[in-house]
Amino acid sequence: MAALLLKRLTSQTIKTGSNYISRCPGKCTLRETISAQRSLRASVPRLSSWVHAKAFSTVADPQDERKKKKKSEPAFNSIGRKIHERVIHVLDEAGNDLGNMHRADVIRLMNERDLKLVKRDSGTESPQYQLLTGAQIHKEQLRLRELEKANPKAGPTLTKELSFSSNIGQHDLDTKSKQIQQWIEKQYKVQITIKKGKNPEEPEQKMEEICNQILQTMPGLATFSSRPQPVRGGKAVMCVLRHLSKKEENAWREAQGTQKGDALNKEDRNNQESDVVH
Repeated sequence: MAALLLKRLTSQTIKTGSNYISRCPGKCTLRETISAQRSLRASVPRLSSWVHAKAFSTVADPQDERKKKKKSEPAFNSIGRKIHERVIHVLDEAGNDLGNMHRADVIRLMNERDLKLVKRDSGTESPQYQLLTGAQIHKEQLRLRELEKANPKAGPTLTKELSFSSNIGQHDLDTKSKQIQQWIEKQYKVQITIKKGKNPEEPEQKMEEICNQILQTMPGLATFSSRPQPVRGGKAVMCVLRHLSKKEENAWREAQGTQKGDALNKEDRNNQESDVVH
């Protein structure tokens, strides 16, 4: 009896499920699809995201080390006891060649003689260092500073520009000539553009004459880098002034000395002739 009841319940359940599926096929299919996707996601392992990172290493990059040294190291100074290379080429305080030495031996020698280590040449296979006293290092630093002052590094030459009309008054022209002189003394180039005035009776050569007049206010200081030449279809004249080079300055001084000597000799001859007449 119980078995018969259980059989009826089972058949009724199967019929109810099949009727529901036939009525709502879309919902059932959607639920089955969602459940399948969830099971698939759960079964597939999640891939870790890619991370771009620099490989860790206890060995320093030699190129990075060189760049840091070039930026941080002074021109001539003691490096202390931080010797990065294992084997270096060493000179003693008198300039004698001690050959290649291990850095531990170099440090021991520094302690024994109370000396400091200075890098001389890092471009060779075995970098060259020298052992020096503090007084020797200071003396060499002073010498290098004097050399830098005597031979400063030449930077790019800057150009100043000035433009005015040819009917400028004398007072304004003198003011502009002083400004140009200040720029020339600071090693600037000066580009001067003189525009033709509105006066129809103005001589054609007046613009070029003004350029020459400005240059004559700076004897022994400036010269033409570019001589006066017409621009803008002849409506203006442009020239460029620059500072004299050392060679040109010396030649100008010699010429001035020769002219003074000739003038003095002429004056002496005139005095002698006047004495003879009297």
